[in-house]
Amino acid sequence: MQGDPKKRIGIIGVYHESNTFLDQETTWEDFENGHVLYGQAIIDEYQTAFHEIGGIVEVLSAEKDIELVPIFYAEATPGGIIARETAEHLLNELNRTLKESLPLDGLMVVPHGAAVSVSYLDFDGHWLRMVREIMGTDLPIIGTIDPHCNLSNQMVDALDGLVAYKTNPHIDQRDAGRSAARIMADTLHAKVKPKMVLLQTNVAISIEMQHTGSDPCQSLFALAKSMQEEPEVLSTNVVLGFPYADVPEMGTSFIVITNNDEKLANDKADVLNEYLLKNHQDFSGKKIGLEELPEHISKAEKPLLILDMGDNVGGGSPADSTFLLEVLETCSGVKSFMCIYDPEAVAEVKNKDFEGYYPVKIGAKSDDLHGETMVVEVKLEKVVDGKFTEKEPRHGGQVNFNMGETAIVTSKAGNTIMLTSLRMVPFSLQQLIHFDIDPTTYGVLVAKGVNAPLAAYQPVCNSIIRANTPGVTRADMASLNYKHRRKPLFPLDKIEVK
Repeated sequence: MQGDPKKRIGIIGVYHESNTFLDQETTWEDFENGHVLYGQAIIDEYQTAFHEIGGIVEVLSAEKDIELVPIFYAEATPGGIIARETAEHLLNELNRTLKESLPLDGLMVVPHGAAVSVSYLDFDGHWLRMVREIMGTDLPIIGTIDPHCNLSNQMVDALDGLVAYKTNPHIDQRDAGRSAARIMADTLHAKVKPKMVLLQTNVAISIEMQHTGSDPCQSLFALAKSMQEEPEVLSTNVVLGFPYADVPEMGTSFIVITNNDEKLANDKADVLNEYLLKNHQDFSGKKIGLEELPEHISKAEKPLLILDMGDNVGGGSPADSTFLLEVLETCSGVKSFMCIYDPEAVAEVKNKDFEGYYPVKIGAKSDDLHGETMVVEVKLEKVVDGKFTEKEPRHGGQVNFNMGETAIVTSKAGNTIMLTSLRMVPFSLQQLIHFDIDPTTYGVLVAKGVNAPLAAYQPVCNSIIRANTPGVTRADMASLNYKHRRKPLFPLDKIEVK
């Protein structure tokens, strides 16, 4: 009725993808180097961004009887598990800011779904359960997740609905936010009563096979999408899983949300599972190792994008692997670009003059898993502040990026190396273009990722190689030492298909 008070809907989230195979822990400083936002600053950052919060804001701010209450959002670049003190600080901030924002009529939550802390293997499930306890059992809580989530019963039990992005690279995050917000609005208006079911499969889709724009994932996602043509099916979601977290939930899952029809939700989830099991062999990829790489480089059409799967920054790797740098420094006649996190090298070269070459120790300083530190003869081209923006839909949906103080150097072999002071995910070509580096002038571009960089790099590259380099994000799951995963789980175990 006219004059009724508006329904207050909060927005809150902690977003981190935690690699349990890394020795380094993620600290509060890492979140501060990402985003720690309170109140209106959340909307200011994401209102026009290709990010799920932008989609949430777009839909709910258009509802005349809804008042948005932005509360708290913290996000850090993927890395090691969240340190104990940092996790407690995040939980305290969630608890404090949510309670200060009460009363609320509903809550939009923005987890990643693959956060792990020293204290809690299922950190997302823990904080989602905490906010449910604060909100009570009757008010709707609906959210979004990254499909690289390792989905737990605790997460699902705490919420009324979860909507995953439908693309990898993730260029539909804003759409996912819109979808989740629409379910919230329809719930508040008593148009629907969401019923969500989770099905954890016996398959973990290999990381290099998780590209949704090509098969086998393209057909699986198309099947899920076709189910949403039924009016009572509110959302179907393929949750690919994150193989670099040794947790019981690691693996591929399905979420189906219906309008108060649990049987229909279970039936749809079963159909998706049957398809995955029937075709499970297709979801285990073929690997190209370092030994084969030079031949593949010589034959590939240029420009060539090489994806450094063992040093996948979006999967939490240290971003300083030198395996591909060593290969490219010995490939004559191929001009390449690559980015390496190395604050020590930045400090060493930033005060050099711009004439002549000098030896610099580059890379492999975070651990002993990502090659050996290389001494490379380089010439300083420029030193920049490392800040750039992205306005196109790209994986991650972020707008503002910061690599820290960055030195751009050229090796005697003719390769351009961007040395950064902060780890940077290769999700935007503005990382190059903003600093007057033309990606089209290189024969080889290296991106430390698997599928996420494709949205940015594919338009300027004629061919792609996913290199199975060593490292904490190597593509071969069988080489990772899992202690907590469920069994049986393909491709680590044989599974029976009826």
